[in-house]
Amino acid sequence: MLYKDQIDTNKVPQHVAIIMDGNGRWAKQHGHHRTYGHQKGAETVRKVVETAASIGIKYLTLYTFSTENWNRPEEEVTALMDLLFQSIEEETFMTKNISFRVIGDMQRLPQKVQERLNQCMEHTAQNTRMCLVLALSYSAKWEITEAVRQIARKVSKHEIDIDAINEDLISSQLSTHFMPDPDLLIRTGGEVRLSNYLLWQCAYSELYFCDTFWPDFQDEEFYKAICEFQNRERRFGKTSEQIVND
Repeated sequence: MLYKDQIDTNKVPQHVAIIMDGNGRWAKQHGHHRTYGHQKGAETVRKVVETAASIGIKYLTLYTFSTENWNRPEEEVTALMDLLFQSIEEETFMTKNISFRVIGDMQRLPQKVQERLNQCMEHTAQNTRMCLVLALSYSAKWEITEAVRQIARKVSKHEIDIDAINEDLISSQLSTHFMPDPDLLIRTGGEVRLSNYLLWQCAYSELYFCDTFWPDFQDEEFYKAICEFQNRERRFGKTSEQIVND
């Protein structure tokens, strides 16, 4: 039986986050330059976005370019920025009723990329089927540091009392404040780590790792991850008995 046919549509995760790993290694394995792997990875993004929306996922967050990725060779960074610019298809988002958001330090991105991203976010803001979120020039440590700075400024201006600082306040200052924490985090490419991605938000996320390189991560691979999620018991610190009684 296909994994797609095993999915319980009443238990679909509300928010799925993905670390799309393996583009460069996939390209090398197939005798191509790393940039070709990123191009094929962009094709996979389009497929996964539609697949996620089709089963009722409301938020899909993709780790597209990390703060650390700025340290890659200039040629590769330039190619990635060009690919990003070309891949923002506003018309497709409108046709499929998908809104678009970005989290990360956008000021570091090329001006033309910033302009296209901002335009797409503005024009798709009212779409309701799903929200696609790209983590660009993003790192969790950067995000948390920025949140601490914002809270410190408010305390110094006596806008909030220091005793009012709690988890909810911190969450409200993060770049992900507009959406729930991920229910499921998927990482492709065989690595088993979070790589500075949504560290605060993934405190209780279910983690799913697979060896498949991102360009080969097709529909059934995605459905398999969803099925695995649905077969897990999420206790959030409680016992199994308490979960049943709830």
